[in-house]
Amino acid sequence: MSKLYRSLPSVDSVLAGAVQDPDLAGLPRNMLRDLVNDFLDLCREEIRSGVIARESDLEASVLQPRLLAYLRAHSRPHFRRVINATGVVIHTNLGRSILTHEAAASVSEACRHYSNLEFSLDTGQRGSRYSHVEDLLCRISGAEAGLVVNNNAAAVLLVLDTLARGREVVVSRSQLVEIGGSFRIPEVMAKSGAHLREVGATNRTHLKDYRQAIGPDTGALMKVHTSNYRIIGFYKEVPLKELVQLGREHDLPVIEDMGSGNFFDFQAHGYNFMPEPTVQQVIRDGVSVVSFSGDKLLGGPQAGIILGEKKYIDPIKKNPMNRALRIDKMTLAALESTLRMYLDPELARSKIPTLRMITAGEKDLLQKARRLKNRIRRNIKADMELAVFPAQSRVGGGAFPEQDLPTTLVGIKIAGLSCQDMRNRLLNTDPPLVGRVEEDFFCLDPRTIDDSEMGMVVSVLKDIL
Repeated sequence: MSKLYRSLPSVDSVLAGAVQDPDLAGLPRNMLRDLVNDFLDLCREEIRSGVIARESDLEASVLQPRLLAYLRAHSRPHFRRVINATGVVIHTNLGRSILTHEAAASVSEACRHYSNLEFSLDTGQRGSRYSHVEDLLCRISGAEAGLVVNNNAAAVLLVLDTLARGREVVVSRSQLVEIGGSFRIPEVMAKSGAHLREVGATNRTHLKDYRQAIGPDTGALMKVHTSNYRIIGFYKEVPLKELVQLGREHDLPVIEDMGSGNFFDFQAHGYNFMPEPTVQQVIRDGVSVVSFSGDKLLGGPQAGIILGEKKYIDPIKKNPMNRALRIDKMTLAALESTLRMYLDPELARSKIPTLRMITAGEKDLLQKARRLKNRIRRNIKADMELAVFPAQSRVGGGAFPEQDLPTTLVGIKIAGLSCQDMRNRLLNTDPPLVGRVEEDFFCLDPRTIDDSEMGMVVSVLKDIL
């Protein structure tokens, strides 16, 4: 054993070879040195346990490939790309919506160069960062004014803090939504300094409930769109138009939190989806202020978009809290590029990945699944079973909670590997592949696999074998 320990190469000699590898070029030398030490400690442990029992196991021809594989695996960024084969389009855990190529290029441009972030090219003076997207937002939605903060929870917080701090906000009991991470509307409201006034029953709220709740301490009426769940059966909620009329009678702003807001009307474009209001419809119904996410159905970057009447938006812009919640140049660049697509709804549907994946046709998905199955069979020689069968995808992201999206899955069984073993191994490939298990198969849903990723899918499946 002592002889084996002495046969281990020195850290410096190993490091000198590692820095010549092109896959490791550019990594900090201190990081590489630490990883080399970790690898040699692993070798010492293998000597103690008998895994390494011969000096030939420590020859450069044997050790070097293992070392480089170790260094490549452990020097990868912790936050990195994955292949989403789950069929969940807006997958919160996998980064929600992905950007168009144009939006990604805009982000790169904003990062690599100086920009007119808060500089007016017309006057040569200081400008507003909101001016880059406000006109677009108003043109698309029909709103009088708008601004953008870093997410929709921040948008709700800012709106309530500005318009209702220290006063009551009337909300239907059925709309006290909990979003991801166990954050709830009542908690966000409490942080804003506004006071919750619940009205109605869990399943039914009437206009008279709102009317009876209005008093000298009322600051606003609020509607929270239940975008991430449905109440069915003996159920009633007050239409936004009626709530707006009541607000006008009492000179109260009506606020709507849409959650996953949407500029694209699926039903109007021939898709048989469950009815979901668009931002344009909410603005036409007369809402004072509406807020929604930029990175869900909109298909853009993480952002909280606030639109509405100028007399309410202007004080929201001036709220000192706005500075703490504002978006950066990368978000602005991605958002502007995404919004420009919505000037032509059909262009948005075809170019924005979120909309394109949601509206993918059954026949196209079947053909794509068959192509993927054939590609796997041609390129992987292993004892495995492949199947293609119908199933359902999901929109995800708290949007369209009961909307099934028919799809076709590619199911894989590999001899000697359970579905769980496959899942675990594929989480450690480069890039990791995230799928799902159905019908005792590890399944790939082509809805969320880009055509450019088909070769990667085959490559990582080879890796686990």
